[in-house]
Amino acid sequence: MADISLIKRPWITEKATASAATNQYIFMVKRGAAKPEVKKAVAALYKVDVIAVNMVNRHPKRKRFGGHRKSIQDGYRKAIVTLKDGQKIDFN
Repeated sequence: MADISLIKRPWITEKATASAATNQYIFMVKRGAAKPEVKKAVAALYKVDVIAVNMVNRHPKRKRFGGHRKSIQDGYRKAIVTLKDGQKIDFN
């Protein structure tokens, strides 16, 4: 059974919306998520056939505000999921 809690939320940006035209959808996933696990979770959650999954890691970044205050932007992991032709996911 697929662990659908691996998928945190869909990644909704202009670039992600444009990539939906080529059957690619982007999701924010948990750090320890693997490609086969994400494939099963998306297939179970949205009832679609997943062809491929690509992963992107963004590491935490240090930021400075005004030269004095320092902060850290959180890192995250994205999954770019390619669906079978003719299928789509509606996030509404």
